[in-house]
Amino acid sequence: MPKYIYTCRDRTGKKVEGIEEAGSHDELISRLQEKEWIIINISLDSNLATADTTSKSSSRRKHFSYTSEDLVLFCRQLATLLGAGVTILRSLEIISQQVTSVKLYNVIKALQHDMEAGLSFHEAMARHSAIFSELWVNLVESGEASGSLAMVLARLAGYLERNEAFKRKIVSALVYPVILLIACVSALMFLSMKIIPQFASLFKGFNIQLPLITQILITVSAAIKDYFVVTLFAGIFGVYLLRIYLSTHNGRKVFENFLFHLPQVGEFFKVLVVERFTSEMSTLVESGVPILFSLEIAEHSVNNITLGEIIHKIKDEVREGKPLSVPIEKSGFFDPMTVQMIAIGEEVGELSSMLKKLNVFYQDYVDTFLTRVTAMFEPILLMVIGVGAGFIIIGMFMPIFQISQIH
Repeated sequence: MPKYIYTCRDRTGKKVEGIEEAGSHDELISRLQEKEWIIINISLDSNLATADTTSKSSSRRKHFSYTSEDLVLFCRQLATLLGAGVTILRSLEIISQQVTSVKLYNVIKALQHDMEAGLSFHEAMARHSAIFSELWVNLVESGEASGSLAMVLARLAGYLERNEAFKRKIVSALVYPVILLIACVSALMFLSMKIIPQFASLFKGFNIQLPLITQILITVSAAIKDYFVVTLFAGIFGVYLLRIYLSTHNGRKVFENFLFHLPQVGEFFKVLVVERFTSEMSTLVESGVPILFSLEIAEHSVNNITLGEIIHKIKDEVREGKPLSVPIEKSGFFDPMTVQMIAIGEEVGELSSMLKKLNVFYQDYVDTFLTRVTAMFEPILLMVIGVGAGFIIIGMFMPIFQISQIH
């Protein structure tokens, strides 16, 4: 008969641990419930289960680090198991055997250990801030306090899934233009470093005055070929220095301000950060997190210094008793439609619903903008490469025409 390790709390709240033989997992649960104990966790004796479990789980785990998709799946699985009535520790045990990330597996095991030691779920998660953001911790705390953890986690999983789908949409829209740009630049570099020097060597054998366009091309080609390595390392070093500068508070703020004021595309970058703000706020408010705490979380997780500082000011005015729409309008960062919809949402008590509708609108805006830019980018880039290639061809063949006329 298998042995089970159990962790419970008796009627006085005292923690009780032990090992007991039972015909099945359910049989032991019935015995413990007869004693009016609250069951925290039940698992097979490690002497029986560890070897088999380790071999199975290690065969499934394939990579050490974790991805955002791993976290989304973890959240969705946890929400589903809790919604089905499975205890939190049992749910973590089941999920730990399914994850493919070694790091996430270790984190889940640490969560189990901390909860068995008496910590709540959100307190255990807060110890792993590199993986679980403030959004995770505060939503879980709200779910635990209201007794609706499964529902809150389901909303969080929905938010994470929408966010990942939105990111994939942006990346897929940018992949083709980037590949096309790299191909065009590579073609021009090949012509400049391989083809033009061969023509230049040929022209040296003729005593003729080269056209100005040919002289320019040969000079530029020689400069690229002679200083390519130096230019490449200078470019890499320049990018390195730029990254260091952008990692500072002032550098990042200057860069954000530059992006927001770019002609034609500045509005697009502003919409990107507002979309994230509305997405997080709708999830937080819908999950029952108070508006001030929601703003506090959004301030640190919106991943934009400019908007973070604006949210901080909005939070201070809301704390003074002002409606959310008033400081949002005062900031001048949000468009009138956002201000009006938030004001209506506050007035009718449907703030989370209005924020969700705004988020859908902004995602559609980004999708439409990227579709249009991608459609425009291809013909423009092809035209540029055509003009560049035509310029090179004309410059290289003009001296040949001169030579044929002389002879």
